[in-house]
Amino acid sequence: MGTNAFVPSDFQPPTSLGTESFRLAPLGPQHNESDHAAWTSSIAHIRSTPGYPDGRWPPAEGMSLEENLADLTRHAADFEARKGFTYTVLDPSSGEVIGCVYLYPSASPEHDVEVQSWVRVDRAELDEPLADAVAAWLESEWPWERPDRHGR
Repeated sequence: MGTNAFVPSDFQPPTSLGTESFRLAPLGPQHNESDHAAWTSSIAHIRSTPGYPDGRWPPAEGMSLEENLADLTRHAADFEARKGFTYTVLDPSSGEVIGCVYLYPSASPEHDVEVQSWVRVDRAELDEPLADAVAAWLESEWPWERPDRHGR
């Protein structure tokens, strides 16, 4: 891996992770309405989730669907450019967005990837199973060696 590369040039980022309780897929504009509904219904819960210490996200005042679409478009572009990888967490039976997972370069020299995840407040019981599944996935499928999982 080059000094500025987030992943090796020949690495193929996984496009899914599935369990009985959820499945991950790359986040994109097609998830806009369901994603917006998911996080706006759970702002306080997400802000209390490990990994969201600065209180900037999600915005307490929310954002419009258009602003959310721009955010999802940015995440999809980061995925395509291999600068960061954001996955939507979907209910396996309904296909509804129930959370997100973010994998971005860490600003800390002690870590090579920052890992954040959240689920809707009505799916709070999945917070730890999601974090644990992502940790195992990172270990088995991804090239990083020093993830910052925010104490998870």
